[in-house]
Amino acid sequence: MSRSSLDRRQWITQVSAAASASMVFGALPTVSAAEKPKDANSRIGIGAIGLRYQGSVITEKAAAHGDIVALADVDREILEKANSDFGGKSALMEDYRDLLARDDVDVVMIGTPDHWHTKMVIDACRAGKDVYCEKPLTLTIDEGKKLREVVKETGRVVQVGSWQRSDIRFRTAVEMVRQGWVGNLERVDIVLGKNKTGGPFETKPVPKTFNWDLWQGQTPDVPYIPERSHYTFRWWYEYSGGQMTDWGAHHIDIGQWGAGGLPVEIDGTAKMPSVENGYNVAVDYHVTYKLDNGVVLTVADEGRNGVMFTGDKGRIFVNRGTLDGAPTERKLPREDFVLYDFDNLERPERAGKLDAIINHMGNFFDCVAKRKTPVSDIESQHRSVSTCHLGNISMKLGRKLTWNPKTETFVGDDEANQHLSREQRAGYETV
Repeated sequence: MSRSSLDRRQWITQVSAAASASMVFGALPTVSAAEKPKDANSRIGIGAIGLRYQGSVITEKAAAHGDIVALADVDREILEKANSDFGGKSALMEDYRDLLARDDVDVVMIGTPDHWHTKMVIDACRAGKDVYCEKPLTLTIDEGKKLREVVKETGRVVQVGSWQRSDIRFRTAVEMVRQGWVGNLERVDIVLGKNKTGGPFETKPVPKTFNWDLWQGQTPDVPYIPERSHYTFRWWYEYSGGQMTDWGAHHIDIGQWGAGGLPVEIDGTAKMPSVENGYNVAVDYHVTYKLDNGVVLTVADEGRNGVMFTGDKGRIFVNRGTLDGAPTERKLPREDFVLYDFDNLERPERAGKLDAIINHMGNFFDCVAKRKTPVSDIESQHRSVSTCHLGNISMKLGRKLTWNPKTETFVGDDEANQHLSREQRAGYETV
């Protein structure tokens, strides 16, 4: 493969040309985390990669803290619409590395499909940028281990878009549980919802405005099927993990944060679809985890969406519209929250997706300014999405697994350990 030779200016002006060239991805030049800071009066330059719905949401929230100077997307129609929505003044590019190479980009928003998150975060950190990346953080457990190393090496600030950590309902529920308001925690029961089923889907010509090769990235090169891309990518294991990593990156994160433990046993059951050219994520799934502190955590696809914490002295249920349970009849002031030590109490309490993201984005920029650790940091989010991946691995293998959270490997199980990583297509490896 060879990197596209299409000049950036030519590409912007020739908006009707096909994006058909592919790229070889080498390592970006490393920029020291101690590089000279911008002048105190300078505006932060924001670059955004991946601008379909959620990518545009987070970029719009980021715009309150700086100037949007560059946008990148492999779908030219989405790119041009985003540029129009954001004032029409940004530099436009198909290759995200062109965005990372710009001196006027200080922070990067990543709203791409899941299989691109790890490589883009690593490349952005090595290019000296701070990063806000959508959840789930990784496609595999080993990707998270690598991310942890790179973020530590570069000293960059990385916030993962698990915004429920900035929603006052979820924050309060977790704080109450960890502070003993339900007594000794015994169980956490989580409902995510059903995975989609569908197919077989028809192979179609690649749209002239869409770089399908680049969209696929590290994943196997297959004929274009519209249902593989954009929103419905999440129902294919090649690119995501179904509800386990979609809703799970939110609810399992909250459940594990409240439980204060990590999995040591995983027992998942599911029906695995076998429709050719169809969605392949699990159907009728259920996972039971035993955590290292004795708490039992379950994940199901049926029931009321949300997280139920059960202790020997009470219960708390929380979802995006509810905070309920006898312990919640008393108020826990934010001043008494203890689980995150860089809280900005000047920010008003917010609940619900679009409002909570305001505080989540604010926390990110607070941390960029002060070089602090965000509320949805790399370590916590690697551990949360690892729990999601562990459930999917158990379901795929159809048996109980034993996990060592210290070594981050399966105990005495070579077959299961093969699922900690995936083969990456040549030219798109995470390095």
